[in-house]
Amino acid sequence: MGKPTIPETEFTFPGSTGCPGCGANLVMRYLLKGLGERTILSIPACCWAVMPGYWPSTCLKVPLLYTAFEATGAAMSGLRAALDVKGIKDVTVVGFAGDGGTVDIGLQAMSGAAERRTDGIYVMYDNEAYMNTGIQRSGSTPWGAWTTTTPVGSTHGFKHEAKKDIMAIMQAHRIPYAATVSVAHPEDFIKKVAKAKEVKGFRFIHAMSPCPPGWRMNPMHVVEVARLAVDTHAFPLYEIESGKVRITRKGKGAPVSEYLRFQGRFSHLTDVEIAAIQKAIDENWQMLLAKEASGT
Repeated sequence: MGKPTIPETEFTFPGSTGCPGCGANLVMRYLLKGLGERTILSIPACCWAVMPGYWPSTCLKVPLLYTAFEATGAAMSGLRAALDVKGIKDVTVVGFAGDGGTVDIGLQAMSGAAERRTDGIYVMYDNEAYMNTGIQRSGSTPWGAWTTTTPVGSTHGFKHEAKKDIMAIMQAHRIPYAATVSVAHPEDFIKKVAKAKEVKGFRFIHAMSPCPPGWRMNPMHVVEVARLAVDTHAFPLYEIESGKVRITRKGKGAPVSEYLRFQGRFSHLTDVEIAAIQKAIDENWQMLLAKEASGT
């Protein structure tokens, strides 16, 4: 047998208050395996603001700072500045926020931290809605999805706006490193996190985080759904290093219907609407291939 590619040391422990099958638990687990114990987390209002457990208990082996919903980027900058003043250089500062606290409420603070070149890693665990407060739509909710604020059968109906392209937004900030990761591909995940750790400046990790209650799916299918997101190109795995795009896993190019069928939040869609989603995914995939080919 070959050498294990996933570190055995654990920095997350039993006691999380997350839902059964929570993808965000796996995101945190693989993140800390890639970063190690010399890590400090800044966590805003989100699922992970309650998941570590009730004080004085915690399911994490690293220190964390809770902050306001909109302030993750600013907190990262403050933590880094404080550590620098104390001469502590070997601790990785991490902002760990959901999609609502990143693409919507926290976008300004994250943009400021990126523009200032704060030396830290911002991780967005993307469950594609405001799950902790009742499954409300966010800027990261995909077109066609049901949420409690885009209910099927209402005047507006399901979400009719496209998912915000946060990776393109971060690329526009000219940060040194950004990557997408999936809990279905832990080796790729941990390798990218380890690479990000060695880079100086502001880095960004976009982690897909399936949410069983919010996506209306069986908890046992979390990893399978995450894998199908990659295989259907609904969530491509790639990295942007010094402005250059590199796809790290091509996927099988399976029809997006295979990914959607596990999720009750898409069960209302017609064949025509599923075809529209497939067309958008195909176009986005071709654009990503073109970026990789052109080196931009």
